[in-house]
Amino acid sequence: MTAYQNIVVDRRASIVVVTFNRPASMNALSPEMEMEMWDAISRADADPEIRAVVLTGAGSAFCSGYDISRGPGDDRPSLLGGNDLSNAELLKGWMNIDGGGLERLMRIWHISIPVITAINGWAMGAGFWYALASDITLASDKAVFAQPEVRHVSNTSFLFAALAGWKAAHRFGLTGDHMDAAEAYRLGIVNEVVPHDELMERACALAERIALVPEPSVRLNKAVTCSGLLAAGLQAGLALNAPLSALAHASNNDERLHLWETMRLKGMRAFVAQRDGPFRPEPFGPKSARTSLASAAENGAGDASK
Repeated sequence: MTAYQNIVVDRRASIVVVTFNRPASMNALSPEMEMEMWDAISRADADPEIRAVVLTGAGSAFCSGYDISRGPGDDRPSLLGGNDLSNAELLKGWMNIDGGGLERLMRIWHISIPVITAINGWAMGAGFWYALASDITLASDKAVFAQPEVRHVSNTSFLFAALAGWKAAHRFGLTGDHMDAAEAYRLGIVNEVVPHDELMERACALAERIALVPEPSVRLNKAVTCSGLLAAGLQAGLALNAPLSALAHASNNDERLHLWETMRLKGMRAFVAQRDGPFRPEPFGPKSARTSLASAAENGAGDASK
């Protein structure tokens, strides 16, 4: 079996479990980790004995988004700021990045075997998008979803609007607000919310259940859905995603440059605190007043309507 540095691959009879394995960074999606993930999934898809992939994360996060981190004093140029690139060079750089990222994301729809995401914790940015693009999504009751990167001038995904509706996409895509697993289920982003300790057992059991169905039936019925949605117009919407994302990413302003300077001088933790501080507490996050009241009501500790 191929040795990987950033993921763990576990073959279990007719299924493969791929685990993001950078827990110290909350499984931030580096280019190397994304490349390794796709190598493992492509190998599974080419193996006639493998019938499904389960994708999950190690530690407290599924994936915290694309890795943009810089430590204090790290002065490497970045397309997010701190460079002398012309507008043309900036747009070209982001067009290449955003076009390639969308192409990799949507490969899930074009491979023949289903990909089940088992969301074990934080699913931010690209982690959220992979949850959206996967064939089936199971979420731990500790899962949290968000696109907080919009708060430093970045993009959402058209897949969010296609799956949850444009009102929900605007509610969260225009604020970067967090949502807990229950809210994600209400919006139709996840198939099921399960107790955290049962997540992998349930996800693998579902993959094994799919493996009982004849292979041509699974392959062709996945194509019925995915190809049908693309032909019905989803592909046209996604075609705008990359250039509009590039425009968003290339829209450096004083606020983002100030955030970038904070990261350069003080590191990622200070950057996140400065970016997200004004939005706390998160109204739909796992520590929100709404969640606390619901928990209290379930435990008989008060009236959630008060």
